[in-house]
Amino acid sequence: MSEITPELVRHLGVLARIRLDDAEVERLTGQLDAIVDNIAKVSEVATPDVPATSHPVPLENVYRADVVGTPLTVAEVLQNAPDAADDRFRVTAILGEEQ
Repeated sequence: MSEITPELVRHLGVLARIRLDDAEVERLTGQLDAIVDNIAKVSEVATPDVPATSHPVPLENVYRADVVGTPLTVAEVLQNAPDAADDRFRVTAILGEEQ
């Protein structure tokens, strides 16, 4: 059993500038006590011969080679555009004339 007391929870509430009523103090005392106990259990299991890991499965980034390819022509780029003009995409104006 850890040493989380209602007085400690009230003190933590003051430090965090959180107003706690008696029901919240009672509830948080039990919850914080359980959290501290669980952390203590994990600390007992962790041994120096077990390396710390962030994932149970080794992760590896997979990159493709950055190879310069043949660029698209303007015609290829615009072939599926809904509207084009002067070798550019044509879109609806979003700003009024006053802009």
